[in-house]
Amino acid sequence: MIAWVRTAIFALLFYGGSVLFVLATPISALFGQRALVANVHGWIRWHRLVAWLSLGITCRFENRPPPGQYFYAAKHHAMLETFELALELGDPVIVIKRELAQIPLWGWAARRYGMIVVDRDASAPALRQMIREAREALASGRSVLIFPEGTRVPTGAMPPLKSGFAGIYRALGLPVVPIAIDSGVVWPRTGPKRGGVVTFRFADPEPPGLLRPEIEARTHDAINVLEPR
Repeated sequence: MIAWVRTAIFALLFYGGSVLFVLATPISALFGQRALVANVHGWIRWHRLVAWLSLGITCRFENRPPPGQYFYAAKHHAMLETFELALELGDPVIVIKRELAQIPLWGWAARRYGMIVVDRDASAPALRQMIREAREALASGRSVLIFPEGTRVPTGAMPPLKSGFAGIYRALGLPVVPIAIDSGVVWPRTGPKRGGVVTFRFADPEPPGLLRPEIEARTHDAINVLEPR
């Protein structure tokens, strides 16, 4: 019962406060990427504060890589990691599903932020567009973040990586840093959220240029080291 009450308080505070940031998003985007990023950072910090105060959730980051430009590949259990990694990785370009990019206004702001759009149908024109956007991200000097399983999964699920991961890896030519995350323990897809510490465990960087089966296998293993077996 207490967990449900705390979850309700979180929802009330976070989504209520988010209205201001969401309304400010298209306005800040008009002033350029820097203003948009500042607004996004404010929203993330609001999320972090409310998650701590109402739910007792905090985050721990282990084995961060040295400074540099990387292709980050992260496990995806909950909304929490999309917020935390956007802040902790220094404004990475994030790979998103085409469905999100098609949301009116939000999709436009997402592209202004510098997103890479992935088409689940993986048609040839869509793949070429994805690779062009990946190379633009590389030229910007920003790192790139992908959730290579394609969507949120429940704790313990370890689906194969989507094909877009290997295509972007090949196009970027950057070291891959897999990130294992256990957020599903405190932030399940259904039911109340629970207090606790979420671990973000960075694996050692994998070099560019590996063959697809090898980089997919290494990344899949690394992002799942915190999953219960």
